[in-house]
Amino acid sequence: MARVTGIGGVFFKSRSDHQQLAAWYEKHLGLTLEPWGGAILKWPDDQAGDKGITVWNVAATNTDWFAPSDASFMINYRVDDLAQLVQQLQQAGIEILQGPETHENGSFAWICDPDGNKLELWQPA
Repeated sequence: MARVTGIGGVFFKSRSDHQQLAAWYEKHLGLTLEPWGGAILKWPDDQAGDKGITVWNVAATNTDWFAPSDASFMINYRVDDLAQLVQQLQQAGIEILQGPETHENGSFAWICDPDGNKLELWQPA
């Protein structure tokens, strides 16, 4: 049987100016934007011990997991140094909604982008 082997892309509609939103991701989360406007994330760039995994999960209809966002999704971004990234975000005036906190799978923090989409930042264990 054919099957899914990974996440090939993450695509979402901006509620404002899509170019400004992409620039925010580049400036504050370090995504390198390609000339066409998006970013390409490559697993070999990730040096975590798990050698790169992507978690996939369907949430219940009544979940508050994505709050305060009213979006029907949340993207988890793997990061190489959560403590440093959190410090950079705070210095830029970006509110840390929760975290950093450490669990068996690594360290996590949550923020919202300028469109109000909740983002999970994860440094794998």
